[in-house]
Amino acid sequence: MVKKAPNPIDKHVGSRVRMRRMMLGMSQEKLGDALSLTFQQVQKYEKGTNRIGASRLQQISLILQVPVSFFFEGAPPPPGKPMSFGDAPSPAYVTDFLATTDGLTLTKAFMRLNNAKLRRRIVELVQEMAGEDEP
Repeated sequence: MVKKAPNPIDKHVGSRVRMRRMMLGMSQEKLGDALSLTFQQVQKYEKGTNRIGASRLQQISLILQVPVSFFFEGAPPPPGKPMSFGDAPSPAYVTDFLATTDGLTLTKAFMRLNNAKLRRRIVELVQEMAGEDEP
């Protein structure tokens, strides 16, 4: 039996749920409790394995304190629809990075730095370590 790949929109919405949940320091179990679900169901939503229905997404948006539209920001276009210039989503790697514990921790710490020169030097250091020459 061939496993069906998750829909790209479902994966994107799920990753945005995960990112926001982590931003709030909320566990999958706590979100699941608020939704009367198991943490395993929350995991499936976050991976895009299970699609989130409209009423459930509304519920999640209230719990995570964001508008429903937050979950669709930067979403890929539907299959077969060409992307226009104004539709360009943020690169998926940014969302993927922010949906990790390390990504969120690094971003929060970086944003607390008030010295713009120091932030720039840190960016340059990381680029050098990663082998990049240009921003």
